[in-house]
Amino acid sequence: MAIYLMLLIFSTWLSHCVCVEPFNYVENGSIGSKQAVRVGVVIDLDSDVGKIAENYTSMALSDFYTRYADYRTRLNVAVKNYGKDDVIFAASAALELMKNEQVEAIIGPHRSSEAKFVIGLGERAQVPIISFSATSPTLSPTQSPFFIRTCHDDYSQIKPLTSIVQAFGWRQIIIIYEDTEFGNGLIPYLADALQEIDTRIVYRSVISKPKNIPLELEKIKAMETRVILVHMTDALGSRLFLAANQTGMMSKGYVWMITDGLSTLLHSLEKQVTESMQGVLGIRPHVPNTKRLQEFKTRWKISEINLFGLWAYDTIWALAKAIELVSESHSNASTQSIDNGRNIGEAFLGLRVSESGPVLLEKLKFTRFEGLSGKFRLIRGQSEVSEFEIVNVRRKMGERVIGYWTKKKGISSDSGENAKMGYLSSMDELIKGIIWPGYAKATPKGWNIPVTGKQLRIGVPLTSGFNEFLNFKWDPITLEPTNFSGFAYDVFIAALEKLPFQIPHMFVPFVNSSRQSNGTYDEFLYQIKLKKFDAVVADATITANRSTFVDFTLPYSESGVSMVVKVNDKKNNNIWIFLKPLKWDLWLSSGLALFFTGFVVWLLEHRTNREFRGRPDQQLSTILWFSFSTLVFAHRERVENNWSRFVLIIWVFVVLILTQSYTASLATMLTVQRLQPSVVDVNELRMNDYFVGYQKNSYVRELLTGQLNLNESRLRHYSTPEEYHDALSKGSKNGGVEAIFDEIPYIKLFLAKYCSGYTMVGPKYKSDGFGFAFPVGSPLVYYFSRAILNITEDHNKVQEMEEKYFADQTKCQDSAASSTTSSGNSPSLSVCNFGGLFIITGLASIFSCVIYFVKFQRNNNIRSSMNAIHSKSSLWSRTTQMLKNFACKDLPLRAESNMQS
Repeated sequence: MAIYLMLLIFSTWLSHCVCVEPFNYVENGSIGSKQAVRVGVVIDLDSDVGKIAENYTSMALSDFYTRYADYRTRLNVAVKNYGKDDVIFAASAALELMKNEQVEAIIGPHRSSEAKFVIGLGERAQVPIISFSATSPTLSPTQSPFFIRTCHDDYSQIKPLTSIVQAFGWRQIIIIYEDTEFGNGLIPYLADALQEIDTRIVYRSVISKPKNIPLELEKIKAMETRVILVHMTDALGSRLFLAANQTGMMSKGYVWMITDGLSTLLHSLEKQVTESMQGVLGIRPHVPNTKRLQEFKTRWKISEINLFGLWAYDTIWALAKAIELVSESHSNASTQSIDNGRNIGEAFLGLRVSESGPVLLEKLKFTRFEGLSGKFRLIRGQSEVSEFEIVNVRRKMGERVIGYWTKKKGISSDSGENAKMGYLSSMDELIKGIIWPGYAKATPKGWNIPVTGKQLRIGVPLTSGFNEFLNFKWDPITLEPTNFSGFAYDVFIAALEKLPFQIPHMFVPFVNSSRQSNGTYDEFLYQIKLKKFDAVVADATITANRSTFVDFTLPYSESGVSMVVKVNDKKNNNIWIFLKPLKWDLWLSSGLALFFTGFVVWLLEHRTNREFRGRPDQQLSTILWFSFSTLVFAHRERVENNWSRFVLIIWVFVVLILTQSYTASLATMLTVQRLQPSVVDVNELRMNDYFVGYQKNSYVRELLTGQLNLNESRLRHYSTPEEYHDALSKGSKNGGVEAIFDEIPYIKLFLAKYCSGYTMVGPKYKSDGFGFAFPVGSPLVYYFSRAILNITEDHNKVQEMEEKYFADQTKCQDSAASSTTSSGNSPSLSVCNFGGLFIITGLASIFSCVIYFVKFQRNNNIRSSMNAIHSKSSLWSRTTQMLKNFACKDLPLRAESNMQS
């Protein structure tokens, strides 16, 4: 505050340097019944915005009082031209207007840095400070009650800017802005918004003076990012684009975007500047082409309108309306001195508090009308813009509106109510209408390899064992690596072919002077951070630790770590193994169902089929024999009853399923149980203190010692499948290992060569698979990841590459599944597995019996009615006779009647 007061004290003796140029629209005081109200305009008439504001202010006063000639008030506007881009001169001009002219309101100044100090003066004198061009978000009407902003806040253009960046898929961006209140105010909010859409600001270029422009452009030219956003005023921005054009940065492949600080003044820039801005994209608030605006252009013969001028015009109208409303409630405006001897500074300044200031402020906030720039309406003390234009600078055609952005619809090819097209079709229309720098019509990818005369250096490892992923040979003449091959190499080349651009590259082996591997994979990948490699193509596992110094693409291979062990052939000598396929409840249920079905068939057949008749012991043996013979479908007895046949059909189906399931389960126990892994889990390795192997230079070592808590002294490393085989064959007690941990792709390659003797067991420990590595923040990661997705979705392409290098894996594709089964006993079948079958056959048998007994009872009742004696007998006698009839051979009723007669 002390510095602020000293600044004001210092500015008083500078006030004589500032000229006062009142508009001679009315004289001070009153004209007839019209009351003159003094208002001030603080502006730099040497600037483009100042000149525009002066013209539009004069036109606004003329138009307003021509239309509202009956108003009792008239604005007496005094313009103070402070003539320099300087905070002190602007504050001095405002102070002069408040102290000497005793103005009721001040319009301006138009720069945010100058407005910040003038707002402080307005708060002390309670004079509204109205700005039509100070757009910095650091100036807030909510924090400064006497500040009114009749233009938009720069914060409102963040969403349109990020929508364009997101729509084109640019992942990196460079921001160039001036080191002023205007430039610095927007950047923190813009950075947060870009981060939300996953776009990284790779460089922030802060320019304070024109002489710094060439050096900054050279720095940016050496970077690979080609999307550049400029947030500058017209004075510094013009020099920037002239220098960029001379440096060759307005050529094909670049993307230049500008905020409305430049885009609103494009038509007022020199022709040389606009020609150097060929292909630039910009945004600015959209001004609807209303009938009133057309009449205004015709009346004043204006071909090109300026947005700052329209805002200045509407500001005058709003202020004139508000003052008229104040005059209706206050006939005489008065002021009260605040010089009460509190300190020397205030006494020297002699500021007075305006009584009408607070009332005028309230009237301004609630003023509504149709302005030239659109509907004039203040929300929380400032105007808000809901629609922006997207403009494209053309060398011959000038600026051209190619699209619009609204809060509701986002990017659209039409404005306002006409924006009915879908997003995708609107984007297509937008893209077709853009001419990019260098007269390019294709959308720039947003980055490029810096012009350094070098190719992209891609590091490749020297593999000694698993050459299926990457392999190369040394040329005996040139001593250079050649004949590159392998699954990783083929995927990388396929991804290169799917990129929408060409990348000059060269493969560089990671070897020492002796042509041996120069370190571990961690050390290999770290060379990217040391800038010795631009990328790494290898079977490099994606891990959290490695991702701190490189960025990985999406994985191109299967992920996970598992354990491979030796398989022991153990013969099963259990003489009762044939009982194990079925549990006791299933054996018991099957036996009961077997006897029950045989009994039902006998019940249905014995009265009519002679093969089911005879002595009781013969009939019992027939039941048992018939039941067991159905198990092998060898029953000789012929069934004659249709219900017997129905029961037998259902039972034969049940027997078929039971016998097939029993055979399969027994076969599994007799064959699979012979192949038992030597170790089934990690706990067994720890308890027996076995030696464990892993692949040399692999991150699996950290997994074994960290996550699995294995003793580091019991670990041994190997490099080739042959070494794996030799170590596992010897075993832990004979100088080898009991198990080897490795990533699943390597294990599958190993099992493809040694299928019969080894198996993969235990749980799979999650990993992220193999990926290609690039520098942190490299845009190539995004493009290669998308290309890898396209490759993996093409199953024919993937299968072709896998068969080329991993064809033998088909011999052992069920190795993991068989090992899981062999790790324990094959589960026996229970009655729960076949409960449905037993229910079906039981219901069929019961249903057949019920139908048969109903028919028998009906016939028995007929016989009883034919026998008069029988009808007079007791219940016991009739029951006994019925059972005898059931046990006897069935005879036709007519034959039985003849025998009785």
